[in-house]
Amino acid sequence: MADLKLRDLHYLVAVADTRHFGRAAAACHVSQPTLSAQLKKLEEYLGVQLIERGTKRASLTAAGQRVVARARTMLEASDDIVEIAKSFGDPLAGRLRLALLPTIGPYLLPRVTPRLRKALPRLELMLYEYQTMPMLERLRAGEIDAGILALPVDLDGLDVLPLYDEPFVLLAPAEHRLAKGGPVRTADLAGETVLLLEDGHCLRDQALDVCSRAGMHEKQDFRATSLETLRQMVASGVGVTLLPELATRGAYGAARGVVARPFARPAPARRIGVVWRKTSARREVIEAIAKVIAMHAPG
Repeated sequence: MADLKLRDLHYLVAVADTRHFGRAAAACHVSQPTLSAQLKKLEEYLGVQLIERGTKRASLTAAGQRVVARARTMLEASDDIVEIAKSFGDPLAGRLRLALLPTIGPYLLPRVTPRLRKALPRLELMLYEYQTMPMLERLRAGEIDAGILALPVDLDGLDVLPLYDEPFVLLAPAEHRLAKGGPVRTADLAGETVLLLEDGHCLRDQALDVCSRAGMHEKQDFRATSLETLRQMVASGVGVTLLPELATRGAYGAARGVVARPFARPAPARRIGVVWRKTSARREVIEAIAKVIAMHAPG
């Protein structure tokens, strides 16, 4: 085992992710000849071919796929060892890789980032944006430390802490019949055309659940890639949509041509939480982050 180095496993995983020696070398901050030579030595040491080397593309052999799966676990464990050591020195310091949903990050971060900096001044937050499934995949692979998303999700191997409940609001064109009056009742939406996000966004599924109960119909020839696209389409008078409440506050609440209306109680809502690996050594700092967010996000 003395000749099996974590560095070489890191190189192998990089090739598996990029399918290209040049891009893998760049990701690992080494020259391509160095990376290629080290992987050749690894294959010689293991006595099996791990990579099929094409002229433009590198792919894994069956043995390589099995080795890469185990290598990811080993690299994750090695990172955890380093973080465990750091946590004993200062559990609220160091770097933390945090991912958020595209329907959460732009609206939550401006509210909580200054407070996180004040509460955790020695913490360096690395922020990422993924949809739910890619986020969970990267979390389990050890590529990020924690994720903030809409619950529930598959928690196999993960811990979770709820942060806050976020109501939905109706966004309607300024001249629409639903743009005036008191809180909107679900029955008021019957027959309306609703604009939704494209497949892959969990917010789409949550909105569809509300719409099915309200008797609304989705505009079939349109799928938005972001909440901001939805906002612009509503302003153009194409239909109405449902937005998370945070996406209608601050500067977003002053958007021209649209009106945000609250729902009558009990309002449809989504629960936002933070998830992380059960084996993570960063639980203390993740819980500290969660405390700040839970205190300041809803208010």
